[in-house]
Parts: sequence; structure tokens; C-alpha cells
Amino acid sequence: MVNSKDVVVTGVSTGIGWATTKVLVSKGFRVFGSVRKQADAERLQKEFGSSCVPLLMDITDADAVHQASKHVSALIDDRNLIGLVNNAGIVVSGPLLYLRPSEYRRQLEVNMISPLVVIQAFAPLLGTDKKRQGPAGRIVNISSTGAKVAIPLIGGYSSSKAGLEGMSDALRQELMLFGIDVVIIEPGTVNTALYDKGEKEDLSEFQPTEYWEAVENFQKFIVNEARTNGLPPERLGEAVYLALSAAKPKARYAVVPQRFKNWTLPRLLPTRMVDAQLAKLLGITKPQPASGTRKMKLTASS
Repeated sequence: MVNSKDVVVTGVSTGIGWATTKVLVSKGFRVFGSVRKQADAERLQKEFGSSCVPLLMDITDADAVHQASKHVSALIDDRNLIGLVNNAGIVVSGPLLYLRPSEYRRQLEVNMISPLVVIQAFAPLLGTDKKRQGPAGRIVNISSTGAKVAIPLIGGYSSSKAGLEGMSDALRQELMLFGIDVVIIEPGTVNTALYDKGEKEDLSEFQPTEYWEAVENFQKFIVNEARTNGLPPERLGEAVYLALSAAKPKARYAVVPQRFKNWTLPRLLPTRMVDAQLAKLLGITKPQPASGTRKMKLTASS
């Protein structure tokens, strides 16, 4: 199949990746989409036909990623890809004070390190190999508003997305050598199956800690927020399409529901004020001493 609009998207079985595939296919792209299960590959082919070519790979498996790159290379002949969309990711929940280091490493491995592995594997198909034909492609990295406005109780996730953005900014400068652009998309809350998983996530290991009530509050709050105010994932698919097709794309696009409240205002207000509001919302507050106790201490020190 000859197609000059080929793009690789990671993590397309559900959510933002699936919706991005849907939007791009409707715009005439052929999407090479990564999935981890054969059943998902078969379902996607039924849904999107020959316009979607599933790639069976786990992005944390470097060998599988490089094999997928070779497979795509064979299918696009000597042409460059239009783009690479790093979407696959996970959320590891829990207060950082008690989060197992192995879980923190897993969060960083999937969301921050693996995207670089994918970029390195597919870079020759985006323009670093001068023998290939066509204009250089673009890299679109799906970050999160949590990279800029850190979210308590999923601090590992915010850490990974902040790291992804730092990597993306440096890469955008470095890849100017090849004419490859890097665009960051920062979604706010999106109504996807990710929150269904979050609702069922077993966080009982934090029950003995001081954060348990806050963890329970957060689990209920974030799921309700996604279902009530979350954007449809197709909105993110449209943002990806814009990042891939605009003549002069922005370096980053924030796609946020209730944008002023959830994005503009938190970045304008003093950091301590935002901290206090988030802590109050989730019940992460230091118990205040009784007024009598405070008065007695003041008397003793005077």
C-alpha cells in the first residue's frame, strides 16, 4: 500500500491512543499502532481496516521496539514517516513518602525512559537517515498538565511527565540538525478507561499510613472528575493531528477542560496558595493544635 501519510502511535488499544488512531485514519493517515495483546491487534484491524497496522510490542522491551522499527521500515519503503506519537503510559498511585522505589522506577521507565528508546529506534524513519525520501517527520510526545501543576498522591506520574517535557525540549533543539520537530501535548483530565482502572486499583498497602483517607478521597475524586468534566479522547486526537499537520506548530499544546480554573489560574497563583488548595481538597492537612494548647505554649515561651 503506497501512502505518504504514515505515522507511528504507541499505546493505541484504548483511550487517547485509540482516539488518535480514529482521528488520524479519518484524515487519511495510515497508523502503525503499538499494542501488547494479539486480541487488541485483531480488534483494531476490524475497526480501522488496512489504515491501521498493529505493532505487537511493549515499549519497555527495547528489542521488540527495534524489531517493530524494522517492520515499519520494510512497509514504508524508502520514505520517511510523517510522525511518531509517544502516547503509551501508566499511572502509579501513592504518596511518595511510602511509594516503593521499584514502583517509582516502573513509572519512570514506562513514561520517561521508554519514549526515548522508541524515539531512538524510529529516528532513522523520521529523517536522521539521509538515504530516505521525503520531508523529515515530527515527534509528538503526550505529556500531562501534571508536569506543570504537580498532583499529590500521583507524584510519580507528575515526575515522569516533567521529565518527559525536559527531554522533549532538549530534543527539539538537538533534532534541528535533522529538521525533525518535537511537539508536546499536555492533556488535562480525559474521560478514558484509565480512570476505570484507577477506580479498581488496589491501594490498600497505604492503609496503615497517615495518607489513607486522602488516598481514598483522591481515588473517588479523580474518577468522578474524569466522568463528569473529562474531555472526550477525540479532542486529544484532534490536537495530535494539528501538531502533525500545522505548517508551524506550537512547541506545546495544553488541552484542558475548564481551562481557566484548571490550567491558567494554578500557574498564575502563588505556589504556596495552590499547594494549600490541593491539600485542602484532598484532606492532606496538618492537624492544628487545640486553641488551649497553643495558648499554653505561647505563655510558656513569653
